[in-house]
Amino acid sequence: MKTRVLVIVPAFNESGAIGNTVRQVLASLASLAPVEAHVLVVDDGSCDDTALRAAGAGAMVVRLPFNLGIGGAVQTGYRYARAHGYDIAIQVDGDGQHDPAYVGRLCLPLLEGRADMAIGSRFLAGKEGFRSSMLRRMGIRFFGFLIRLLTGFTITDPTSGFRACNRRLIEVFADHYPCDYPEPEAVVVARRLGHVLVEVPVIMRARSSGTSSISALRSVQYMVKVSGAILLHTLKDRKVYRS
Repeated sequence: MKTRVLVIVPAFNESGAIGNTVRQVLASLASLAPVEAHVLVVDDGSCDDTALRAAGAGAMVVRLPFNLGIGGAVQTGYRYARAHGYDIAIQVDGDGQHDPAYVGRLCLPLLEGRADMAIGSRFLAGKEGFRSSMLRRMGIRFFGFLIRLLTGFTITDPTSGFRACNRRLIEVFADHYPCDYPEPEAVVVARRLGHVLVEVPVIMRARSSGTSSISALRSVQYMVKVSGAILLHTLKDRKVYRS
């Protein structure tokens, strides 16, 4: 039986980039034979024609009636993956930052049974590609330090949303996926449940459309909020995530 792979692309007002993103993902998935792979764009209440452009490029589309934020959009994708029996779910941003050429590299540790989650790290690929501002990099390093301190897992790119999960984590995240800025929190949840995580070198690109949800003025607030959420996850009983 073929391994079933679903690429989840959360998108909010990404009409300028979503068509190319979907086409590039589909082209990359074609090289993963003999897996059965599909692309699901979760239109998170967009006001533009994101959904129309995604469907025109060959993606399946789920349209949310209003904006839930990145966590709610991605969780919708995980629920779809669970309901339709997918073995692997891959997260790819709809703004063009994630290079779909690395989709196969993310899948490999899962297909080989070496990991439950593979995270694409821009900091393991040398100095190539887009690496964000110095302030953002400082925040990323801080979250990496905090996660290592609390879970023992060394991670270089905890805010990367370019990642793949196996069926066991699909089950978890379909019911318990962090809401606001979920990437670092999801790492902590997976580690709390004893799952094996690895990082894979990838090259990121500057976004080709839209704007980041985290502005310079919100960076400090973001760090405080996410740090508190990470700490709370380490205090929760693991049974919460299995309910």
